[in-house]
Amino acid sequence: MFYLIAYISSVVLINYAFSSAPHLDIIWSCWGGLVFILRDMVQTRYGHGALIAMLLALVLSYATSEPAIALASATAFFVSELIDWLVFSITRRPLRDRLWLSSALSIPVDTFIFFGMIGALTPAVIGTAMASKFAGVTAVWLAMAIRARRAAVAG
Repeated sequence: MFYLIAYISSVVLINYAFSSAPHLDIIWSCWGGLVFILRDMVQTRYGHGALIAMLLALVLSYATSEPAIALASATAFFVSELIDWLVFSITRRPLRDRLWLSSALSIPVDTFIFFGMIGALTPAVIGTAMASKFAGVTAVWLAMAIRARRAAVAG
C-alpha cells in the first residue's frame, strides 16, 4: 500500500510543482526519477491495477495543477505506461531486468513527450530528467541483483 500511495501522491505533487514553479523545472525533473521507480513497484504489486492508480493520480492532477501540465502528464504517462505494460506482459525475465528494460524504453519517450508538451524541452532539463530516472532505476536494479546473488549463495 505504501508504494501505491507514494506513487499517486508523487504524480499529483510533481504536477502541482511544475504548475506552481515552472522555473524550477530542473529540480522537478529530478523528482521524476522517483515516480518511475514507484510506478514500477505499483506495477509489480498490483499488475494492471497500476493503470487505475495512474488514472486516479491524473484526475487529482487536473484538480490541482494547470490543465496543460496535467494533459502533458497524462499523455506522457499513458504512452510510457503502455510501454511498461507491454514489457511486463511479454517478457519473462527476472523482475529487476523487466524494471530496467521497461525504464530504458519508457523514460526517453516520457521525457520528450512531457517536456515537449509543456515547452521545457531544453538540453539541461532532458539531461537532468533522464539521468535522475536512469540513476534511480539502476540503483533499484543493483539492489535487487545483490539480493538475488545473496539468496543464491545462501540457498
